[in-house]
Amino acid sequence: MLDTSARLLRLLALLPTRPDWTGPELAARLEVTGRTVRRDMARLRELGYPVQATPGVAGGYRLAAGSTLPPLLLDDDEAVAVVLSLRTATHQGVTGGAETAVRALAKLERVLPARLRRRAAALRLATVPLTGPAPTADPDVLTVIAEACRDQHRLTFGYRDRDGAASVRTTEPHRLVHTGRRWYLVARDHDRDDWRTFRADRIDDPRPTGIRFTPRNPPDAAAFVADAVTTGPYRLRARVRVHAPAHVVAERFPPGTGVVEAVDRHSCLLVTGADRLAPIAVHLAALGHDFTVLEPAELVDELGTLAARLAAAHRASAAGICRTPVSS
Repeated sequence: MLDTSARLLRLLALLPTRPDWTGPELAARLEVTGRTVRRDMARLRELGYPVQATPGVAGGYRLAAGSTLPPLLLDDDEAVAVVLSLRTATHQGVTGGAETAVRALAKLERVLPARLRRRAAALRLATVPLTGPAPTADPDVLTVIAEACRDQHRLTFGYRDRDGAASVRTTEPHRLVHTGRRWYLVARDHDRDDWRTFRADRIDDPRPTGIRFTPRNPPDAAAFVADAVTTGPYRLRARVRVHAPAHVVAERFPPGTGVVEAVDRHSCLLVTGADRLAPIAVHLAALGHDFTVLEPAELVDELGTLAARLAAAHRASAAGICRTPVSS
């Protein structure tokens, strides 16, 4: 049986994991009597923790919101997961996010037991982020947008498109989507009466108007952004049926370069974009799987040109290899 102090800490760890706990459930988890549970709950209240109790058969205990927060109690795997998440956050596209994550990480690592510090250090030494230059979003902007999404308030803001043209937009915000490099707002543009994506780093001075709205047929935000960033910025859009499982093709076309949807267990639909047909043709040829172009027809002609060029290169190279003497 745990001693009183350890049992109180265990209670504080258990209570937030469910909306309610009955006395018998807690007694069974702690291997104590119901009377001990009631005594421990009283002790927690004396220490300032807002424990609520509901009497009766359907009653139980819950940890309510209050001015006094319980200590952060994490098991080993949870602690290491938090460390890894904070390290990942140091490379995310939020202005000042790296510094904030580093400060939080330093505080956490100071209180980790030695065995967990070793595990965290191993992750740090073995992990190398693949990063590149990318615009960062203002965390205050993201917060205002997120609150407007939650409260369903119309949002107005200044916006710069990819050509630098400025405009003022009034929107019904739906969701924020993070692609790993950039943040996007999915919202219904009030003036254009259609769904749009807005890059968060191009949004300036977002302000709730105070007008509430009811969402109208909101799209799947992640899929909407994936489609927009895959084909929206490009002049050409290609649809291809690839004769390979979706998860296999998705490894070659991560979000931002292509949208992959399963057709059946053995094939999938790939949608991708580019400003020229040649890069699409080369990428498809390098997939290593059979495929059928659905559109555009011009891509079929481009594949024929590429096939002829490769065949000619193969013939010339093979002939050259045959004529070249092999030195000993």
